[in-house]
Amino acid sequence: MNLQKPNANEAVRTRNRSRSVAPQSGICTRCVDGCKGGCDLFMSTFRGREMLYPAPFGKVTAGADKDYPVDYSHLNIMGYAIGAAGIEADPDHAIFPRVDTETWYGATEKIKMRIPMFTGALGSTDIARNNWDHFAIGAAITGISLVCGENVCGIDPELKIDKNGKVTDSPEMRRRVEAYRRYHEGYGDIMVQVNVEDTRLGVAEYVVEKLGVETIELKWGQGAKSIGGEIKVNSLDRALELDRRGYIVTPDPSKPANQTAFRDGSIKEFERHSRVGFLDQDIFMKEVDRIRKLGAKRVTLKTGAYPMRELAMAIRWASDARIDLLTIDGAPGGTGMSPWRMMAEWGVPAIYLHSMAYELTLRLARRGAWVPDLAFAGGFSSEDHIFKALALGAPFCKAVCMGRALMVPGMVGKNIGRWLNGEDGGLPPTVAKYGSTKEGIFTTYEKLRAKYGNEVDHFPLGAIGIFSASEKLRVGLQQLMAGSRKWRTHLITRDDLACLTEETAKITGIPYIMDAYREEALAIIDA
Repeated sequence: MNLQKPNANEAVRTRNRSRSVAPQSGICTRCVDGCKGGCDLFMSTFRGREMLYPAPFGKVTAGADKDYPVDYSHLNIMGYAIGAAGIEADPDHAIFPRVDTETWYGATEKIKMRIPMFTGALGSTDIARNNWDHFAIGAAITGISLVCGENVCGIDPELKIDKNGKVTDSPEMRRRVEAYRRYHEGYGDIMVQVNVEDTRLGVAEYVVEKLGVETIELKWGQGAKSIGGEIKVNSLDRALELDRRGYIVTPDPSKPANQTAFRDGSIKEFERHSRVGFLDQDIFMKEVDRIRKLGAKRVTLKTGAYPMRELAMAIRWASDARIDLLTIDGAPGGTGMSPWRMMAEWGVPAIYLHSMAYELTLRLARRGAWVPDLAFAGGFSSEDHIFKALALGAPFCKAVCMGRALMVPGMVGKNIGRWLNGEDGGLPPTVAKYGSTKEGIFTTYEKLRAKYGNEVDHFPLGAIGIFSASEKLRVGLQQLMAGSRKWRTHLITRDDLACLTEETAKITGIPYIMDAYREEALAIIDA
């Protein structure tokens, strides 16, 4: 098993000098006095806390590369040669393009999505802000839900608050909601996430009452880290402003020594942190009730890679409160802003966490309790991941939440637009070989034109990138489902998976591949 080493990684732009490295510490086996760098210890000697985070900030998303003993690649999808669920078992009818990839979630009024996936929380990071139109319009035309993450109002430079410290106007939040709604067609929804600071600012009140948002997501955590949301700011005035708004800002920008260090250039940026929350069932139930009384039609919950105890709290309390969707995000996660070593070394890895979630949810269901719809998250990027997550959590898991896998095509599409305008040297060979116009480069461009007419020419190219990448996921999922003889997503079951190792079978409760369908096979032989 190849586990991540703690002293050198491209994400934080560090490297070992020696060919040989001590396995646990990551320190070169021959550490030479006079070495010119640059491992993590070398760089930390003079850059200190700056080395906690992937760099350059605002231009990268990062995902931990720790290789866990078991992950979703240790599951294989079962394909069959008999039967057809959801369609007539006839070769002229049961063709893969007729597979219906739609899904739905919700306690009362169901939200339908064209593909069983939605975006991760795109909140207050520069990556989310700078690319929002690409992400939001891409999600809308694809027909999937979009999560607007935490702290968007709180960091808005044009935020207006009343004498009680509550939001009265946030142009940035308004821009985000309107961008998604511009092309929303009834599939998917925009979910606005709230954390401790958002609750104090009255974000839920503002987005529901002033912007007409129908879904609020309560945030307990995420798979990438076990602390609150973070961003960096490279302006002393901005750091002081966020400090005045009640955020935790480090190093403390009000201290003269830190102000002098910033002006000298030794401190180049400040970190803005959100507070961590603490769980209390009575407070949780009252908050869900309060948000519903504000007029929100749906309340969802996002929880992170916590131990089974906190997972059980999320599932049971979501059941008691009749939460519309519970998203369970496993480690290691991917993010635009999380401490690198924390992302690699904390929390319950996705497949372990999701197996726990199935066990606990099934136990709850067998007791006759109401069961919330689930979504799984944690490193998903492909159509087989979608299938495996739906199968592992069947019948409770309705969709997967994807972070970086839906951000990347948004950023690539945006940059293709820049390159077409001659920026950064123009189109790179990887793109230019397919054409020199957006119509020639994007395979879905004319499909979108047929639907939207000349309006497609005004779409940000990142949105078309997300639609194109989603088409690959949708058609790939159709093919996998047809191979498993399932023509509707809700017909996928745990029997459609097998484990490649006995350890994976022990963790997931899915049969080892040498045991899958063994009894049926022996009955055929012995007949």
